[in-house]
Amino acid sequence: MRSRAFHKFWLKVAAVIVGSFGPVFFLGTMVAATEPARLSLDILSWPIDGSVTYASADTRFLSALTGGFLLGWGVTIWCLSAWVHDAAPEGVRRTVVTGLTAWFCLDSAGSIASGNAANAAINVLVLLAAVGPLWLPARD
Repeated sequence: MRSRAFHKFWLKVAAVIVGSFGPVFFLGTMVAATEPARLSLDILSWPIDGSVTYASADTRFLSALTGGFLLGWGVTIWCLSAWVHDAAPEGVRRTVVTGLTAWFCLDSAGSIASGNAANAAINVLVLLAAVGPLWLPARD
């Protein structure tokens, strides 16, 4: 499970995990389609209580930025797997793990500081799923 081929496969898994949040938050930019993004934020700020709204244009704008960054980051991870991994597998692995760890630290700290500590716990699950076997170098 720690072969280079499996790592290359897992990079695509990580790309889908990260990138899949992009379209969800993009939907939050349009008043008629905000429910998937609103529900996602409600889940991430546990408990689910309906307190999260997308009534503000500022929130919808931030959702556009977030969606774009997440989709772009997911596509970047996919492209690293497809176009760079074979030439520099350890460099790609370390780059993706470092990026995911940086996201985890800042997102979790911000979640706690903003009163949404439950999201930091959810972040642990997302980090573990996205990094998976990439924590350790391949054994080839």
